[in-house]
Amino acid sequence: MSIEIKTPMLPESVSEATVLAWHKNVGDGFRRDELLVEIETEKIVLEVPAPSDGVVDEILKSAGDTIYEDDVLAVVSASAQGSEELPLEIPAQKSTQDEKTEVEESSAAVKIEEKLSPAVRRLAGEHGIDVSKVAGSGKEGRVTKADIVNFLESKEVKAPPKPADDVIKEAAKPVAAEGRETRRQPMSRIRRTIADRLVQAQQTAALLTTFNEVDMSAVMALRKQYREVFEKKHDARLGFMSFFVKAAVESLKSIPAVNATIDGNDIVYRDYYDVGIAVSSPRGLVVPIVRDAHLKGFAQIEQQIRNFGERAKSGTLSLDELSGGTFTITNGGVFGSLVSTPIVNPPQSAILGMHKIQERPVVLNGAIVARPMMYLALTYDHRIIDGREAVTFLIGIKDAIEDPSRLLLEL
Repeated sequence: MSIEIKTPMLPESVSEATVLAWHKNVGDGFRRDELLVEIETEKIVLEVPAPSDGVVDEILKSAGDTIYEDDVLAVVSASAQGSEELPLEIPAQKSTQDEKTEVEESSAAVKIEEKLSPAVRRLAGEHGIDVSKVAGSGKEGRVTKADIVNFLESKEVKAPPKPADDVIKEAAKPVAAEGRETRRQPMSRIRRTIADRLVQAQQTAALLTTFNEVDMSAVMALRKQYREVFEKKHDARLGFMSFFVKAAVESLKSIPAVNATIDGNDIVYRDYYDVGIAVSSPRGLVVPIVRDAHLKGFAQIEQQIRNFGERAKSGTLSLDELSGGTFTITNGGVFGSLVSTPIVNPPQSAILGMHKIQERPVVLNGAIVARPMMYLALTYDHRIIDGREAVTFLIGIKDAIEDPSRLLLEL
């Protein structure tokens, strides 16, 4: 029985996706629930499993193709047997064309043409192939794209000569010097979405950045004193990010505009604090959300951030975990950045940038001493946040980090 493998239901607000990679080829057998193909949306990667044991007859959408909900991706033959009994390839049916009359041949050719997928029909037409001469490996002798490719590689059919114009163009191309080759690769859907959103932020918001610096001595001493006990009790590393999340929450409480957003002619103030943490992944930057950060302790925040980091690398973050957020923190310091201007993640109104900790000379009680210092950057939408509010917000974070006891007392 033939089954169509279709694009699964896409997340809300996502209209299209891209075929990322096929894990089975035409003729391959598979088990029920085995991964057939991965689909990339603008935020997450969806996995399409096999509905039953079977064999891949035809792949209609290749890696890189844009697809829409309910598009047919492939056609497979279902089997009630286990995959260990499935053939690696479906044997081609024997031709009986020699026994038919010219009328029967014409009728058979029409039937074959009707069974061809658009991709197979196009490929055969490009190379002038009579599909009736191609042994089909699909169900009921259906000719697949792989059959056409194999037929071409058998050298039984020569590709049509190139037009004279193409020959002249190729002859006119300069020979690339050794070591000066170029590679062209289409942007991933996630990378395209990141690009679109960053341009949107630059074009629609009045973005400004204010800077400050923070002495990390107190937090580093606290981590050194309690790190081992903390990790043993909570099974989580005591990092810097939890301190900054807690400090940001307290500053957001004091300056509500930084946690607000613009909706038309209205300002929407949020009395909850969902903090996005920018995480690098193989497919680009993603921002999973620590929801209700104001209700979570240091251990809960650290555990969640570690979980986000692991699943960002494996591409298993869900759309819900990447949606929403009232404020974002990004740490360029993990890559060695000393200072930068982060870009706001729409529709949010501000983003905090952390940077590399570096010992620098500072004046303390009239004496010059070396201290572990970090530059902080707050990029904000000046349409909703005044400069005074932005500076006050950043000083609130600085004060909380330089005196962590303020976080315990919520000062």
